Amino acid sequence: MSLLRPLVLAAALACALPAFAQTLPPIEQQMSQEEFKAAGLDKLSPEELSRLNNWLGRTITTETTKAAAVAKQAVVEENRGFATFGSEEPIVSRIAGRFDGFHEGRTYTLQNGQVWRQIEAASLEGVHVDSPEVTIKPAVIGNAWYMQVGHYNTRAKVQRVK
Repeated sequence: MSLLRPLVLAAALACALPAFAQTLPPIEQQMSQEEFKAAGLDKLSPEELSRLNNWLGRTITTETTKAAAVAKQAVVEENRGFATFGSEEPIVSRIAGRFDGFHEGRTYTLQNGQVWRQIEAASLEGVHVDSPEVTIKPAVIGNAWYMQVGHYNTRAKVQRVK
């Protein structure tokens, strides 16, 4: 499914970037002699040049590790609600458009772009609200999510479809 592709990409990025950073050649091999001299690096002692190369490698590794962590977090947030993927924190958003009560099989598009389908026969009759706030929480046990609309006490079991 499309959920697996971003996760695999984030994992590969997290593994590959630090390894790539460690294989970079020393700065004196990355620059032409003119660039090296113009930057004033020719004035460094061998020990200072070694420290600079170590620092550059550490900086690149740190930055790529941070970038990989940010990419992974983005994938986790984007895919919350699919199975047990991501955080178990509640999802709070608004329904994009009008809410006309719960009905099994009905889909709900949220303003955050997620689409959820009601998969049980919970009902909330006579409610007609424009763009109400919704809270979607995971069940304590099992692979289920429940949507609650506004201040109404009725919850409906839902499944994320997009």
